[in-house]
Amino acid sequence: MEKMKKTTIAIINWNGIRWLKKTLPKIIEFSKEANVVLIDNNSSDKSISFTKKNFKKIKIIKHKSNYGFAKGYNKAIKEIKSKYILLLNNDVIVTKNWLKPLITFLESNENFSVVQPKIKDLNNKKYFEYSGAAGGFIDFFGIPFCRGRIGNKLEKDTGQYNNSSEIFWGSGSCLLIKLDTFKKIGGFDENFFMHQEEIDLCWRIQGTGQKIGYCAKSTVYHYGGGTLTKRSYKKTFYNHRNNLLMLFKNLKISDFILIIINRLLIDIFISFYYLIKLNFTHSIMVYIAYVSFLLKIPMYLFFNKKKSEIRNPIQLEVKGRYDISIILISILKLDIFKKNK
Repeated sequence: MEKMKKTTIAIINWNGIRWLKKTLPKIIEFSKEANVVLIDNNSSDKSISFTKKNFKKIKIIKHKSNYGFAKGYNKAIKEIKSKYILLLNNDVIVTKNWLKPLITFLESNENFSVVQPKIKDLNNKKYFEYSGAAGGFIDFFGIPFCRGRIGNKLEKDTGQYNNSSEIFWGSGSCLLIKLDTFKKIGGFDENFFMHQEEIDLCWRIQGTGQKIGYCAKSTVYHYGGGTLTKRSYKKTFYNHRNNLLMLFKNLKISDFILIIINRLLIDIFISFYYLIKLNFTHSIMVYIAYVSFLLKIPMYLFFNKKKSEIRNPIQLEVKGRYDISIILISILKLDIFKKNK
């Protein structure tokens, strides 16, 4: 058994052997500062046997079911004792000297509990990647976006975000977290299953007075959609449903009601857009997401027992929640990050 180090890299996996073959060699080569754990959500492919045969230093935590991202991590992290936990998707390619700058960032900034690297597109390495880019933010209506990615438009990396800075949320595809902070707030909300649980996590962490960071000195490359592609109707469902859950949990009821009225109009438009593009399943999923959200409200109001599920509207002012719509930003081509460059 390898000696416990300050940092543990925890790779979440479900039937991802095709990615593990590409990503694990680089992780082992460029991550000498950390232990590595593969968290397997009951894969039916040869993910576990491949890892055992080729990477004997990697500890394997095998779940009995596919618990998804949130519960999969929560259950596994109970077995991890290191100071820092690095959440890593199985479709992320790491680079030389990617990990040390992230650790140094947290060690040098005591009021930060979370940090993400610069995340670029594995298919087009000159551009930022959709899921995290150069750090995440949300608009007035709770719609997430990033420096380097607004809507579906990806920016070319020309060094415009080479400054490390405070952000609102970090991408779950590659995220370093202080383990004691993660446990203190109860980890991920398992009702999310997958998608946007890291945004909810970062929002709740900010409620404790801690901050979220972006470290420009570290770079990784993410394929994106390693488990669910952008075309998946499940991705549409989870993104819409979980975003509503996140807003309900972290906003005061009065603010939530104001936002949800406008969000409903926006989502009706999005559903109609899917419809005219002949994406009928995606169009229906927007409304099913609302039904699922409504069915979960009683649990959050009356039956929640876990820290991660408790409604706790943030009273502190948080960095990176903009009082403007991302749709307006896109239409007017506003450069809202100019002051951060």
